[in-house]
Amino acid sequence: MKTFLAILATVLTCAASATTDSVRVVHGQVSDYYIPVVTQYDVTGQVTDAQGRPIEGATVMWLHSPAHCNTDAQGRYTLVGTDGDTHLCVHYPGKEMTTVTRRSSEHTVDVVLHDKTSASIAQPRQAAQVTPWYDPRHPVTTTYCNPLNISYNYEPWNNNTRQGGSFRSSADPMALTYQGQYLLFSTNQGGFHRSANLSDWDFVTASFQRHPADDDECAPAAWVVGDTLFYTGSTYEGLPIWYTTDPYAGRWRRAVERNTLPTWDPHVFLDDDGNLYEYYGSSNEYPIKGVQISRQDFTPISRIHDLVLLHPDRHGWERFGMNNDDEVTLKPFTEGAFMTKHNGRYYLQYGAPGTEFKTYADGVYVADHPLGPFTYQRHNPMSYKPGGFVQGVGHGGTFADNKGNYWHVGTCMLSLKYKFERRIGLYPTAFDADGVMHCNTAFGDYPCWNADRDIKDPADRFTGWMLLSYHKPVTVSSTDSTLTAASITDENLRTFWSAASGSADEWVQLDLGEVKTVRALQLNYYDHHTVQHNRANDIYYQYRVLASDDGRQWTLVVDKSDNDRDVPHDYVELRQPLRARYLRVENLHMPSGGNFCLSGLRVFGLADGPRPAPVKRFTIKRDKADPRNAMLSWTPVDGAYGYNIYYGTAPDKLYNCITVNGSTCYDLRGLDLGTDYHFAIQALSETGTSRIVKSL
Repeated sequence: MKTFLAILATVLTCAASATTDSVRVVHGQVSDYYIPVVTQYDVTGQVTDAQGRPIEGATVMWLHSPAHCNTDAQGRYTLVGTDGDTHLCVHYPGKEMTTVTRRSSEHTVDVVLHDKTSASIAQPRQAAQVTPWYDPRHPVTTTYCNPLNISYNYEPWNNNTRQGGSFRSSADPMALTYQGQYLLFSTNQGGFHRSANLSDWDFVTASFQRHPADDDECAPAAWVVGDTLFYTGSTYEGLPIWYTTDPYAGRWRRAVERNTLPTWDPHVFLDDDGNLYEYYGSSNEYPIKGVQISRQDFTPISRIHDLVLLHPDRHGWERFGMNNDDEVTLKPFTEGAFMTKHNGRYYLQYGAPGTEFKTYADGVYVADHPLGPFTYQRHNPMSYKPGGFVQGVGHGGTFADNKGNYWHVGTCMLSLKYKFERRIGLYPTAFDADGVMHCNTAFGDYPCWNADRDIKDPADRFTGWMLLSYHKPVTVSSTDSTLTAASITDENLRTFWSAASGSADEWVQLDLGEVKTVRALQLNYYDHHTVQHNRANDIYYQYRVLASDDGRQWTLVVDKSDNDRDVPHDYVELRQPLRARYLRVENLHMPSGGNFCLSGLRVFGLADGPRPAPVKRFTIKRDKADPRNAMLSWTPVDGAYGYNIYYGTAPDKLYNCITVNGSTCYDLRGLDLGTDYHFAIQALSETGTSRIVKSL
C-alpha cells in the first residue's frame, strides 16, 4: 500500500508542477488522501445567438466536468475555473451544443450559439436492406474461410500495455461435438464458441479468470463423458476441473478443487473402454507426458510416461525460426498434445517449433496403446501451412463432425504487435487406406465447403473460387501515417492499412481490373488506436459494400448497417454470383474507438478466360550437406498470381501444401533425414488452377 501511495504522490506532484500547482496531504482514519491544490479564478463572458441577441438560461460548463452555471437575462455567466479547464461547453435547447477552447490567460470568453441543423448527431437507426446477393436476416453460409470469423477476445491488461496498443488473440484450440453442436475452446476467451455448421459461431461465456492480468484458461482441455462436459486449463500449480450438463446456461460446478498434476497444455482423452488418459507438456527441454487418470478424482493411476521429445537434428520442420532457420537462439518447443483414435490405433499429435513462426505445425506419433510405445509417422508434419494469407497450423486438435468427417483446428501465426498475437484456422483431415493421418491445408485460406456437406476427400472441400484481389489497385478515403493502402491487397495478414479515423465517412475502393464474377468477400479488420481489454458486449462492426462496372454508378450488394456482431474476419458468401469490376466498402462503425483499419480485403470468384497452363521446369535441389533443406524453383506461368507446391512420401501421398504468391522459388527447410520425398506444383490464377505436374 505504501508503495502505491508513494507512486501516486509522485504522479500527482509531477502533474501539479506542470501547472505550478501543489499537492496537499490529508491524514484520514484509514489512509492518506492526496489532494491537488490549484489556483481558481472566475471565467466570465456572454452567450448570444447568431444575431447577437443575449440568451438567458443557457448552461455553461467545463467539458467532462459537473461544474456549471446558467446565463442571466443579459446572457452573461460567471464560472469558476483553473488553468487546466481549457474547454468551455455551452448548451441551450434548440441550439447546437458548442465547445470553445480557451488559453489559460483568457478569463473572458464569449460564445455564439447557432440553430440546431439536425435532430441528432447519431447514425440513424434503420434495418439493413436485403439485396439479391445478401440477406442480413438469413445469410447464406455453406462455406467458410480462414482465419475463422470468431469474436477473438482482446488480450487483458498485461499485454495490451505494450507498444502498439490493444490487440486480439486466441490460440491452442480444440473442438468437439456436444449434443449435435460444435464447441470450440481456445486460449484467452472467457468462454467458448459454438456452431451448427463450422461457419457461423456464437460466443458462450464461461470465464474462470482469477487475476486482471490472467488470460483466463490458457490452452484449455474439454472432454465429454455421457451427457457431461468437463473443462480445465493449463496449470503448474493446480486448477479446478469444472463440469456441466448445460454449458449454454453458464452454470459450471467443480468436479475437483485442484488438479494434482502440473498439466500445462493438457488434453484429456476418453478411450472406448472407458479408461481416461491425460497428456500434457509445453517445453523446449522436457518431453510431452502421458498418464492414465481416475474418472472419479482425475488423479494419476498409472506410471507417468515420457512420450514425445523433439529431434530437430533429424526433423527439419521441428527446427526453431520463422523458416526453420534458427538453430542458435533457442531449442524448439514441443507442446499442445492431442490424442485421436482411429481404427484401433492411437495418433498422438504435438506442436512445434514455436507459436510465433509461420512454420508452426503439428506432428504425429502412432501407437497401438494410448500410452505407447509410439512411432514417428513417416508423413510429418501432419498439419503444415507456411505460405499464403494465413500461415501456421500448430497446437491444434482433431475432431469428427456429425457426418463422421474429420477436421483439425490449429493456431495461426500473426505475431505483429506481440509474439503471442494469433488466430485460429480450420482444415479438413483424413486417414488414408494405410492409416496415414493427414491434414489438407491446400486452399486453406480460400472459401471451402463447411460441415453441412458430407465430403470424404479433404481436397474436395475447396469451392474452386479463386482470389481476385491480389495486388489490385486500391483507393481510400484517407490514410493514417505510413499505413499505405497497398497493404489491403498484398495477401499478408501481418501488414495493414488504417484510415485517419473510424468515422462513417471513411471508405475503401477496389478495382478488379475488369468485370469478374464475385462469389465471396472477406474483410479482415485490424486494431489501430483501439482501446479495449478483454471482452465486452458492445464490440461490433457495421459497413456497406457497393459494386460498379464503371466506378460511377453503384449498386448496394451487402448491407450490414445494423449488424451487432463481432466479426473481426468477416466472411460473406453471396447468395448469387455478382458481376462487377469495382467494389467499395463504406465504414459505418468501428468498435472501441479504433480507426477503420484492414489487414486485407479479399475477393473470391472467377475471371473470364481459360485456366492457366501447367508449370514448367519445376526442379528440386535437395541440400547434400543438409538434406533437411531443399531449394524449389520453376518458371513463371502467364496469368498466374501464385502456386501450390505439394509434397509427400509417395506419389499418391502428396499431403502437404505450400502456397507461394508472387515468386517462382521457395526455400524449404522442413524435410526429415532419411525420407525420400515426391513433389508436384500447380499454378493459381483468377480463371482457375492449372493441371498438377510433378517435379523433374
